[in-house]
Amino acid sequence: MNSMREVDVVVAGAGQAGLSSAYHLRRAGFEPGRDFVVLDHSPAPGGAWQYRWSSLTYGKVHGMHSLPGMELTDADPARPSAEVIGEYFDTYERTFDLRVRRPVRVRAVREGEAGRLLVETSDGTWSTRVLINATGTWDRPFWPRYPGQESFRGRQLHTARYTGPEEFAGQRVIVVGGGASGTQHLLEIAPYAAFTTWVTRRPPVFREGPFDEGAGRAAVALVEERVRQGLPPRSVVSVTGLPFNEAIRQGLRDGVLDRLPMFDRITPDGVEWGDGRRVAADVILWATGFRAALDHLAPLRLREPGGGIRVEGTRAVADPRVHLVGYGPSASTIGANRAGRAAVRDIGRLPAAEPAAA
Repeated sequence: MNSMREVDVVVAGAGQAGLSSAYHLRRAGFEPGRDFVVLDHSPAPGGAWQYRWSSLTYGKVHGMHSLPGMELTDADPARPSAEVIGEYFDTYERTFDLRVRRPVRVRAVREGEAGRLLVETSDGTWSTRVLINATGTWDRPFWPRYPGQESFRGRQLHTARYTGPEEFAGQRVIVVGGGASGTQHLLEIAPYAAFTTWVTRRPPVFREGPFDEGAGRAAVALVEERVRQGLPPRSVVSVTGLPFNEAIRQGLRDGVLDRLPMFDRITPDGVEWGDGRRVAADVILWATGFRAALDHLAPLRLREPGGGIRVEGTRAVADPRVHLVGYGPSASTIGANRAGRAAVRDIGRLPAAEPAAA
């Protein structure tokens, strides 16, 4: 059993938000290992990107912003994004000597002594003044529940377990979800599958024209307002709409993106609507998004009655020692960069640490 270790700041997660935070901590004079530590449960650098399917090439990634202090340049658009971004994150960690500890899983964060937090992990316990929580969403895929779901004789999987379109060759596939992943899955799977069916809860919204800075700010503001009210955040893409690019246009022309409203029940052989319509299926692919991975924060009782954590800036209102970066309005890559900087700017106002007890 490892002994208790003390630092000023624990950064939980080494995706975009966590690495941005670590970079700004270094710039603010915090020393890795002595003043702060970065803990990451993944086996290698790359955050959630390392788990993405190989057919998601770097050229298909929308709006990937470079980390602060080092541009991602000359990336081959035909290479899998998991490889490109994994290598970039690895180089970034080494360039700025961030000393990420992995694989280390944060199990719980509790109240400690003298106003400190205890971060219990698979690698022992850390006592810290501040937690920068950058644990993202990949570990919490959202599975909606529908009547008859357990009776389905085919296969059900979530985007989190999608490996590429070839595995659906000759099958009847229902894709559920109106976001970017759902449309990408459909466009990839359609040439392989016997047929595909697209089902969404709300009619998809396609965005014409460029997504300029003003539109981006307006979208982020809508997500931010939910977080201020203590409601679970919606994704930024849910308020921006889907880019109306040539691939989408072709999918609409081909009928691949001919959307049906949400079914009412799942049957052993497919799905069924209240009006009697049925679609047979071998596979239901749930492209229904992710929720913030925050279960380890449960001992601190941060959640509001609305189900979310109320945040002002990056600080949790219920416990200002906890900063949430990459949460809600900062869930985009550029938002994560900015949140990391904002959290460290706020943390920089802390008094100097007392000497550790002998």
